[in-house]
Amino acid sequence: MSTTPSPILALSGIVKTFPGVKALDEAGLNVYPGQVMALLGENGAGKSTLMKVLTGIYQADAGIISYRGQPVHFKGPRDSQDQGISIIHQELNLLPELSIAANIFLGREPRTRFGNIDHSQLRERASALLARLGIKHGPDTRLGHLSIGEQQMVEIAKALSFDASVIIMDEPTDALTDTETEQLFAVIRELRQQGCGIVYISHRLKEIFEICDRVTVLRDGKWIGEQAVSDLDEDKIIEMMVGRRLEEQYPRLERELGPVSLQVQDLVGPGVRGVSFTLHQGEILGFSGLMGSGRTELMKLIYGARPITAGGLAVDGHVLVPRSPADGLAAGIAYISEDRKGDGLVLELSVRENMSLCALNEFCAYGKHGGKIDGKAERQAVNDYVRLFNIKTPSQEQLIKLLSGGNQQKVAIAKGLLTRPKVLILDEPTRGVDVGAKKEIYQLINQFKQEGMSIILISSEMPEVLGMSDRIMVMHEGRISAEFNRRDANQEKLMAAAVGKQWQAEQEAAQ
Repeated sequence: MSTTPSPILALSGIVKTFPGVKALDEAGLNVYPGQVMALLGENGAGKSTLMKVLTGIYQADAGIISYRGQPVHFKGPRDSQDQGISIIHQELNLLPELSIAANIFLGREPRTRFGNIDHSQLRERASALLARLGIKHGPDTRLGHLSIGEQQMVEIAKALSFDASVIIMDEPTDALTDTETEQLFAVIRELRQQGCGIVYISHRLKEIFEICDRVTVLRDGKWIGEQAVSDLDEDKIIEMMVGRRLEEQYPRLERELGPVSLQVQDLVGPGVRGVSFTLHQGEILGFSGLMGSGRTELMKLIYGARPITAGGLAVDGHVLVPRSPADGLAAGIAYISEDRKGDGLVLELSVRENMSLCALNEFCAYGKHGGKIDGKAERQAVNDYVRLFNIKTPSQEQLIKLLSGGNQQKVAIAKGLLTRPKVLILDEPTRGVDVGAKKEIYQLINQFKQEGMSIILISSEMPEVLGMSDRIMVMHEGRISAEFNRRDANQEKLMAAAVGKQWQAEQEAAQ
């Protein structure tokens, strides 16, 4: 029986307090050489705050950080990086106008003996890192031309370029395809063999069992426990994270469907090639497919964020030609983007300002076409949603950027609901959200369904689509490749349709 090695990095008794909230309360973490430590907890449990203390972004109020057996005090992120600790943030920290190579080595470019940037060496080093991660683009490619998933891989390449002893990965697979995820896992196994200690933060429990050696759980800023992955199953991890058992991961609500609320006919636009479907009142219509299949592009056509070049749509029987998101909102369509930071929220505004931003007409004291904002009504509505969504914030005046990712996501969803939509489009609504918050979001979705709202649910997590949807559409290369009712669908059928195979034809050929 092998013994656990001494930790290369240890945090103990870490306390961090912000105005109105104690983010960390005697929190701790051990990172072992040659092992992957999962750091788990609900949104707001303190994971990101603990990592910011570790990397010197925040200074702890109390506690000890030991690195290579010695107490350390990191003055800032550059200090921790210089000493061999690298972090891959959940939110991308890249410059789209620069090349891949320039992004990887920004501020650390190799120099010639005359002090100029050595572009040849820069490209060579960047190419080696890109090859290691299986990235097909060349080092001179402008970063803005890459997909979100490819940009995430560049962020990972940037972290690897530091030759760190400890690498922190915060939701690294959130925007990755299955192929990119496998490539990342291969790199993690390689780093583990080289003796690197890795902290792996993820809400995808399947990944924990696939790539991690041990698990540390935080709850409400407190250290709950550390255990070997081999001694755990999903139920035990969930119970540690939420302090209770989740009886049912995907709560289903059966309801008789109402009349058609949204009709889409032969819709064509950027990334979409002739899509038709209907959506009923009180129905959850799931959209599945691989990255780049056209799901988000389709929703942006419907919502008015991209131009429709052919085909049409109607809401409650009224033809709609949306030329802007304002047209979509006016017709009763609310779209909650998968990119909450880029499209969904204004980070420098408060929770209240973000939540009510699209619904200010609802709070005009003198009618919908002018007048003064009724601040009392606005604050009351925001308070109602903060309570309904169980949003963890000291007040509705808290800046949205200071909330955890899951709480930001809840605000983004509430923002869409404040417009009182007929059709609610949820694009990856639980991305980066912990299992406890996911259950809350699912229950809210069911509540809206019960009230007769029409809901489109886009998700890369097949169990989520299968668990919550009444019908499922699968997209491949901008088209609908298959449609399933809930009873007939399974992961194998969805995946076959997602990669463009005709599942039924294959089954008939096999018989």
